[in-house]
Amino acid sequence: MTAPRILIVCTGNICRSPLGEQLLRENLRSAGIDAVVTSAGTHAMTGSAMTPEAAALSTQYGASNTQHVARQLTEKLIADADLVLTATRDHRRDVVTLLPKATRYTFTLNQFARLVAPADAEDAHPLVEPAETAIPVSKPTSATRPPLDFSAFIASVASTRGLHPSPNPPTLDDVEDPYRQSAAVYDRAAAAINASVATITAALIAAGA
Repeated sequence: MTAPRILIVCTGNICRSPLGEQLLRENLRSAGIDAVVTSAGTHAMTGSAMTPEAAALSTQYGASNTQHVARQLTEKLIADADLVLTATRDHRRDVVTLLPKATRYTFTLNQFARLVAPADAEDAHPLVEPAETAIPVSKPTSATRPPLDFSAFIASVASTRGLHPSPNPPTLDDVEDPYRQSAAVYDRAAAAINASVATITAALIAAGA
């Protein structure tokens, strides 16, 4: 089975989306889940590296490689993805504007984590501290369990959108933009990204990925 392709999108592709890309890739790798995770920006600072602040936080949260070259979001990148996760609702709209059929597999990062979180954890959604991410997540093994049908899994998650009320305020589905902001804003953005990535990884493990 082909490894699922996950695309993470923000504006400049130098802060939030590469951070999400690197943390999700690391989490999935640690869990033994084969996936291709990439990122792009709706108004990318093409050719640029991550900001030093984002790279430092990526390392702090456990990423083993922070090398990055920003690239512009394209219709092809969206079409080639099995799942698109965006930093904000505006980015989600931009993705779907480029490729309307992508609405079936495009979510904000926080929204997707909210939809796949266990019911008793939805309201809590605790932020994971950097020190806690050093412990790798182990993947349960089963000789009889069939491999996860990733497309079917995404479709099942999408089908639950109407069953989950939007958060109050709706901005809870967004990751704030830390570019040229204080260290505190960077910290909040990284903590939110890391928490969502941890929830998504746990959900994929539980689903049998």
